[in-house]
Amino acid sequence: MERPSKRTRLHYAPAKVIAEIGCNHQGSKETAKELLTLAKEAGATVGKLQKRHPKELLTEEIISLNPTLIKVGSPSNLHWEMQELLRDTYQGEVHISTGMTSREDVDKIIEFWERGKGDAKNRVVLYACTSAYPVQFKDVCLLEIARLKEQYEDRVKAIGFSGHHLGIAIDIAAYVLGATWIERHFTKDRTWKGTDHAASLEFPGLSKLIRDLRATTVSLSYKDGILDVEKEQEAKLKWGFYNARPKEAAKDATAKDAEAEC
Repeated sequence: MERPSKRTRLHYAPAKVIAEIGCNHQGSKETAKELLTLAKEAGATVGKLQKRHPKELLTEEIISLNPTLIKVGSPSNLHWEMQELLRDTYQGEVHISTGMTSREDVDKIIEFWERGKGDAKNRVVLYACTSAYPVQFKDVCLLEIARLKEQYEDRVKAIGFSGHHLGIAIDIAAYVLGATWIERHFTKDRTWKGTDHAASLEFPGLSKLIRDLRATTVSLSYKDGILDVEKEQEAKLKWGFYNARPKEAAKDATAKDAEAEC
């Protein structure tokens, strides 16, 4: 019988975190600047703002700013005119959420970005997402991350997770499941008026999330043999080590007695 092949060893790069400020600045430039500063102090990789108009397509204006990345939210991921502009005229990464989107439509999105100048493999980050604010834990559907990773990992740059849940425990699980980008809404005050605030993290929450993600990254390794940190405890606690000393001492004493008699 053939021996089963060894499973591929997993490797985790540090998570990247988007602080989604969105419209939580409430139209105040000073609040927007303050939120960006707080996001940086918390350790976020990117602070993300939104600009929207119900009757105008603002994509060209946003592209002209040449940001590090542009995010296509779940409501707009089937807006082909907008995405064509992004695909063919913007050079950076495009992050796409899949809330309110069927599996068939996710396929269409990936196929769209594999055409023209899309270069999906080097530009697209695909996010698992449930569009509810806040979303109940039973509706987070974390295993969608594993499905997206299995189905699209070879066709996109990375898999992400955009969370609208309460707390920070779910994000750690999302990272372990394979999401290399974690996006959370960010605000100064969760009691402010607006849809996003209730599903947002404040500065202490974002700071703790990033702290815990970093700790998780360090912890995700294999154990090869006995670690140096264990050796002192091994000598004190492990059977065959701590109780071997009296026997060895007795042998030494017997040998000395024999020498003395001679």
